[in-house]
Formats: sequence, C-alpha cells, structure tokens
Amino acid sequence: MPKPIVVVFVADVRRVTTFCREVASMSVLVDDEGYSVLEVDGLQLVVHALPGEPQVAEGQLRVREDSYVKLCLPVESIAAARALAAANGGAIKPAQHEWEARGFRACDGHDPEGNVIQVRETAK
Repeated sequence: MPKPIVVVFVADVRRVTTFCREVASMSVLVDDEGYSVLEVDGLQLVVHALPGEPQVAEGQLRVREDSYVKLCLPVESIAAARALAAANGGAIKPAQHEWEARGFRACDGHDPEGNVIQVRETAK
C-alpha cells in the first residue's frame, strides 16, 4: 500500500522544506529543485513549487486562515516547535491558544508562506 501523502503548493520549496524538517523533525527523502518529499511516522509530505506564485516578502505575510487543507505535524514539544517555527520563518500561536483532545495537545500556527499548520504533542 502507498503511504498517506499530503501535498502543499508553495512559492519557495527550500524555505518550507526547511521549516517542516526543523519543526517536525521530518526526514527529507527527495530534495529536488521543483519539489521535496519529507516523511515522519508513515506520513509523507510533498512540498511542490507552484509556478507563478508570488514570493512572500518579509513583513508582508498574510496567514491563509481559509485554507482547505491544514497540515498537522507531530512534535515532541509544542514549546520547542514554537521556537523552531519562529527561527524558520513561521510561527506557532502562544501557549494560551493550545488545546487538548483525544490524547494530544495542539496549537495552530503557520509556515513561512502563510499556510495554516497545527503542531501536536502527546497530552501529559
């Protein structure tokens, strides 16, 4: 059986690949100019270039709150992911926005291009 895959289309493949690799400790399986493939715990993420997509300028990010797909990434620690996200051009909302359900604790944020993501750690 093929593994579950999520594809996210972006302007800057390198930047979003680095963000996901750092924040969610994903392994990079393919690192090509037009796309990359990352993996964590049986899920593969394809970060694919979208020709014609405008580059995001510093300070002009518009978070895509109305996205039809949200990538939920497993992390060891939301607090650590928050710092890694900020260091890699994205953000995870402050701790007061965290919530728990079904054995995990979660918090939303965004990648360097404004795509909404969520990070999840095991609930303690």
